Amino acid sequence: MTTAPIRLGIVGLGAMGRQLLARALDHPDFTVTHAVDLAPEIVAALGAEHPDISFSTLIADVIGAGDVDAVYIATPPATHAALAVPAFEAGQAVFCEKPLAVSDDDAAAMLEAAVASARAAAVNFSLSDRQSTRYVEQAIADGRVGDVLGVEIRLAFPVWPRRFQAGATWVGERPQGGFVREVFSHFAYLTDRLVGPLHAIHTELEHRSEVSETAAYGLLKAGEIPVQLSGIVGAAGPETYEWILRGTRQSFKLTAWRDLFVADGNDWQPVELTGELGSEATRLTLFAQAIRGDHSPDLAGFAAAERVRQVVEAFHR
Repeated sequence: MTTAPIRLGIVGLGAMGRQLLARALDHPDFTVTHAVDLAPEIVAALGAEHPDISFSTLIADVIGAGDVDAVYIATPPATHAALAVPAFEAGQAVFCEKPLAVSDDDAAAMLEAAVASARAAAVNFSLSDRQSTRYVEQAIADGRVGDVLGVEIRLAFPVWPRRFQAGATWVGERPQGGFVREVFSHFAYLTDRLVGPLHAIHTELEHRSEVSETAAYGLLKAGEIPVQLSGIVGAAGPETYEWILRGTRQSFKLTAWRDLFVADGNDWQPVELTGELGSEATRLTLFAQAIRGDHSPDLAGFAAAERVRQVVEAFHR
């Protein structure tokens, strides 16, 4: 028996919206039927490239539309609740960009609507289905790591926003942007999943101007396990994304989102990973499975995203 493709609508056609659109176009589980953005020039350009998809500037063409089964929300985080809540109320499944929301009220409304609808509700954390995540998770479960002693997260950016986000001015503004929300949230999710829910002990942001943070320092804990964040903007050198888990038997280091190293002595050694790396395409597959009733732990749900949001917003309070 052939399963009919899920009719997908996309809201927001910035960097992430266009990236997911490209992955969804030839995905066997989905048919992209509608896509909306508030910028007419983006709608016109993409509409010319993809005449089989209905592009518009009207949110109602996706949210609550009767011919859309699921929506992908790739808009600034302060708008997520206003889009996700009516989508759930209309019976649509929701795949949302992170962070889940900025305000406590918005997040609570999203969780309540998701539970009431019983539709699939997922958040696009890029490390949720990575080979490296699953490998370290299994190493912890097998006892190869031993006791987890701590986690270190190090981030550095020559410029912020990063060049691929230059058109999204909100990413560099205080109300809903900054690298703590945009980048640290991924590693907070990874730590929450592998070590345990986080709570903030001390958090600090520095600002050199009216824009988003230029440095962040944090001491968090997962239970009694210390988790340290150090992040900076304006540093000479390459962008740095580093997550280190220290164990009594083995330690692991993840760099550049995908490169995993292990140490059980004095030196880091690369870990050879096999199988699917993990991408928007594989997360779309997991989202389709969730819509059909098969929920994978490798797809982040709203509850995990809310735990991460609370930790992230602790820096902004």
